[in-house]
Amino acid sequence: MRKFRSPKAGKERRPGRKSKHLIRNIVLTVFGLLFVGVGVIFFVAYYNIKGAIDSNTFVSTNIKKERNVDSVLSKGKPVSILLMGTDTGELGRNWVGRTDSMILVIINPKTKKTLLMSIPRDSMVSIPGYEYTFPQKINAAYEYPANGKGHPETSIKTVEKWLNVPIDFYGIVNMEALEQITNKAGGISVKSPLTFTFSEDTAHDYGNNLYTFTKGSTKYKYYKNGSTLTKTSNIMNGAAALAFTRMRYNDPLGDYGRTLRQRLVFEAIAKKATVLIPQIVNKKFLNSISKQGKTDLTFNDMVTLASNYRKALKNIKSDSVQGTDYEYSGISYQVVASKEKQRVTNKIRKFLGLKKAKSGPLYASKVTNGVVIGDDSSTETDDSTATYSSSTQQTYTTPATTYSSSSVQPTAPTTDTTTTNNNTGGQ
Repeated sequence: MRKFRSPKAGKERRPGRKSKHLIRNIVLTVFGLLFVGVGVIFFVAYYNIKGAIDSNTFVSTNIKKERNVDSVLSKGKPVSILLMGTDTGELGRNWVGRTDSMILVIINPKTKKTLLMSIPRDSMVSIPGYEYTFPQKINAAYEYPANGKGHPETSIKTVEKWLNVPIDFYGIVNMEALEQITNKAGGISVKSPLTFTFSEDTAHDYGNNLYTFTKGSTKYKYYKNGSTLTKTSNIMNGAAALAFTRMRYNDPLGDYGRTLRQRLVFEAIAKKATVLIPQIVNKKFLNSISKQGKTDLTFNDMVTLASNYRKALKNIKSDSVQGTDYEYSGISYQVVASKEKQRVTNKIRKFLGLKKAKSGPLYASKVTNGVVIGDDSSTETDDSTATYSSSTQQTYTTPATTYSSSSVQPTAPTTDTTTTNNNTGGQ
């Protein structure tokens, strides 16, 4: 890991309390599943859904869009949605957290394909309008200006300038939504790509509410007090799904490996869509789930997406911006090289049916405080991506790296004293 030291930059600048980075990309794609993929069900439950969306969910950014979004939707052109996850309300938090997950979704109804482009939360940027705080992580953009409120417009501007691509809409969801959706679906079954142990209480491999997952198996174990076996199951409920998607520190692939596990969960939820949709179409649940998300998609926009764009969700291509670890003044970042940024820009613009164009500035905006971090050509990556469709099984690989059976040696409890259980109730 390259280390940079500067006497002027000893602290990571952010206007709020420290976050433990527990938000996961899976929540974002679930949000898309609910509001894009349910199709004609929207019309059947029109009044129930419209009331929940209009009263709880719609929040305008009050910024001028790069494109006329009404024209984009009415003409059936490819559309872009920046999906973000926040930790507000999770683990007792009631403050505005960072968007520790970001996925740019491109839905192309003409090619009937969808692109999910994951953006590493630690990507180093200079936030437009707040260049004096450089270096920042891209997940901090949501906190600016620092007035105790979330600002999706700042995140949108940062990503647009960084990659030189238009963003038509945004969606932001809270972690609690994933638990609710998974439980409503009756739980999911996911085969783990590696063996690991994770505690919801500590975010490490020790503590209460401890889960152990085994490579190649759908079976997991749950230890409520961290040592005594409480349950063994092949079906993940909401809490288990969160644990499975949260672990980062013991993953040999780091955040990239975690992102791939999140996609396994998304695919499992998507396969249960026929069960999930009838479960969510009731006023009480919709009012509850809609409070966990905000978007500038109106109800009519969602109806248009559901009716005219849903076929594109049957062929989903997944990719991720690839960066290199950099440590600056004791803080870890991901620096994305110019060549990689251009690859990502090219791919997104192609999905959008736009002409090729040069990617944005290396850090999204001009650096004004004198801090200098160069563009390292060694961070370049090829176009190696994880691709899947609704009818094929997701592979768990990343460029030039795969798991081995000895990759992770978790610290798992050994006391198995209670009766096993394959139900989804409880933890």
